Order: sequence, then structure tokens, then C-alpha cells
Amino acid sequence: MIYRKFACVVIFTGIISAAAAAPESASAKVAGFSFTKTVGPISEYRLESNNLQVLLLPEHSSPTLTFMVTYRVGSRNEVTGTTGATHLLEHLMFKGTPKFNREKGTSVDQLLEKVGGIYNATTWLDRTNYYANIASENLESYMAIESDRMRNLWLREADRKPEMTVVRNEFEIGENDPGQALEKEIYAAAYVAHPYHHSTIGWRTDIEKVPIEKLQEFYNTFYWPDNATVSVIGDFEPAKALELIKKFYAAIPKAPKPIPSMYTEEPDQTGPRRVTVRRAGELGVVALAHKVPAATHPDQAALQVLDVILTEGKNSRFYRALTDKNITTGVRGQPGFFHDASLHILYANLAPGSTHEQVEKIAADELERVKKEGVSDEEVASAIAQILAAAAYGRDGSFAVASTLNEHIATGDWTLYVTGDEALKKVNAGDVKRVANSYFLEDKRTTGWFIPIVTPDQPEGGEGQPKPSAP
Repeated sequence: MIYRKFACVVIFTGIISAAAAAPESASAKVAGFSFTKTVGPISEYRLESNNLQVLLLPEHSSPTLTFMVTYRVGSRNEVTGTTGATHLLEHLMFKGTPKFNREKGTSVDQLLEKVGGIYNATTWLDRTNYYANIASENLESYMAIESDRMRNLWLREADRKPEMTVVRNEFEIGENDPGQALEKEIYAAAYVAHPYHHSTIGWRTDIEKVPIEKLQEFYNTFYWPDNATVSVIGDFEPAKALELIKKFYAAIPKAPKPIPSMYTEEPDQTGPRRVTVRRAGELGVVALAHKVPAATHPDQAALQVLDVILTEGKNSRFYRALTDKNITTGVRGQPGFFHDASLHILYANLAPGSTHEQVEKIAADELERVKKEGVSDEEVASAIAQILAAAAYGRDGSFAVASTLNEHIATGDWTLYVTGDEALKKVNAGDVKRVANSYFLEDKRTTGWFIPIVTPDQPEGGEGQPKPSAP
């Protein structure tokens, strides 16, 4: 399953309500593990035999938990010819192993059908994760299956072909979605060297033609304990969880070779770039994309506040300048929060009768206004409150926590999940003006237009169609 994070409000803040659990987790001592640190309610350990990272967050409000394995491999680790390999491999990870498979009645779906539970996986730019939400009493049974497929996966051509068809269908769904189609072209234009250039789903011919041997090679390169993080969140006893992790993971060796690092850096952009997508659709879209630092950079907090001031709610700058005047039907921001230099995209959906030029100019003028005049203390305080409130609502249950923690693991510093809210609270109006002037520059901008093609049953200029714009 491809993962997209559009909401900015749950990225930077950490769980607070479970903080009281920290002493319990920190006190767990099990032979074979090195205790690394406790930050807030989360404790980190390393399995000494293979350097597997383990994160524990005990919380006993219900007799359930989330068990998650995050591999530090995503589409940023792919090259032309294997684009989409991470995602296709994610699908194939559910085809079983010699020990656990559907033929024996021991597959993961058959297990969870018997005991109840939800399982899935997602792939994104910097990581792939596999998770299950289960009753606490079933942790051992699920861990047996999850650990076994780390190194014993069946990779068979007979499985690749049908899963390729499934993935290709996902690709085609994305191609027919105006927002996804435009986003893919924006990334391809904004990144010319870095592998964020290609989408996680991959290019069509790579999806269709990648040999099973290439997928095996990819699996053998990245699916190792020293390239993974095991997270357990919910109702469990830390010492018992560590004993189970040792039981199922300690015998798995480290990668025989160093995990390849992705060292390509995107060169500086020296002028504005533009992309236009024309295909069937109802309403036009204008997008302004700017490169911003990696997720671990201290400016990320101010950039999140800026995004809310620009696009969140009826008091946001873009809403008042565009949507409130019926020039657009809606606006939204998509902050970049990646391992490497990220992309912050601002979207505006055209209202009938509006033009792309008109919307782009108003949006760009609003950005210049923020850069010159800054924002008010009241706007900053309101934005911070919105982010923190939405994050609090997003902490409902172990899976919600796991989903957000997963993204922080992918950045290379999971502790930001806990400490990010403190950084957010320190943002002031001067910080917001500074980051706007540092990153939202015209020469660093990639502008995208989605122009809907007029269909025979919907005459040009009719309901739901913006006015024609120049090529």
C-alpha cells in the first residue's frame, strides 16, 4: 500500500498522555539487549547479536497492542530499472515463507482470521513498514511470522505476475487522479538528481518488467535486522516483550555487507521550473512547491507553523485571498517531512470561472506579503494551538501512535516524535518570516498546473470547468 501524508498537524508532535509509562519501560533489563535511552514514554534498546533497534511504549488502557517493523528502505533507495521495487516487494512479503504460508494454513492472514486483528504494510519514500493491531495475548504468534519473513521470504515468479497486475492497477488509479498525477510531475521536475524524482509506485515499465531476480537482490540487500526497527506499542510488559524479540530475532544475522547508503544530493535549483498536466478532470489545480530542509532540521517547526498560517482554516492567508472570494474551492498545504531535503507543496483548487494565471498570481503575492511584512503573533499562537490540538486527537490508540512514530523513524531520529512539540512551542513570528524568506523563493519554486481536458459531454466554460488558461 502506498502511503501519503497530507496532513501536517500530526507530524511533529509526540505523545504526552503515556509519558507516565517511561519508568516502566526504562527499567526493563534483559540479557542480550543494550539499553540506549528513554525519551518521554519511549525506550530504545539494541539487540546485541545483530543491532536490531527496538522501541517500546507500554500503555495499558486496553488489552491490545501494535507490533510494527520499519525497514529503512523506500523509493529513495531505488534506481531506474527498479523503481517501484520497494512497493512490489512489500506486496510479495505477504506470500509466505516455507514455514508460514497459505498452503499449510499458517499464513499471517489465516492466523489473524482465527484470533482477530488487523495487519497491513505501507511503502513511502524513506521506509517500508509492516504492522499488526492485535490482542496482547497474540504477540508471540504474530512475532513468529513477522520475524520469519525478514530473511526466509518466498520470492517466486508465480507470485510476482499477479501482484504486478495489482500494483499496475494501483498505478493506473493514480494516473487517473488529478492530484496524484500533478504531484508526480512536480516531484519529477523539482528533483533532477535525487531519487525523490520518481514516485514510490514506480514507472509503469519497471513495474511490469522488473525480474524476480532483481527483487530477490533488493530483498537480500535491505531486509536485515541492522536495517530495521521493531516497535511495540500498547498493553505489554517490556521485559516479556524483549524476551520474545530475542527469541525470534536474535538468531537472524546482521547483513553480510554494509547496507548501501544513498549519497546523492540534489543540486541547488537556480531558476523556477514549471510543469503542466492535461487530462480528464473537473477542476483545475495550481501548486507551488519549494524545497525545504530534511525533517530533522530545526527550521521544520517554523515551516509547519507557516503552512498552517497559509492554508489551514478560514482565517488562513490563502483561504481569505482565494477561497473566501470564490476564486478557489479549497486550499491545502503538504509540508515535506523526509529523510533528505524535502518538498513543501501549496495547493489551490480552481473554482469555476477562475484561471490558473489568476490563482497563481494571488498565491505568489500572498507569499511575498508574508516575506515582506511577516505574520502576527496571534497567527503564530493560533497555528501552534491548531497543530497541538489536532495532534492530540491523532493519538487515539496504539496504531495512531505507531503511524506517526514510523515517519520519525524514517527520518533517522525517532526522538523528534517526543521532543517536536517543545520545538513547536518556541516558534515566533520572526522565525516564520525568516523561513519564508529562506525557502519560499521564486528561483527555487516548481509550479504545477493541472488543466482538465474538456470532455464532449461538458462544454468548455460549463459548470465545473475553469476558464481556459494559456499553455
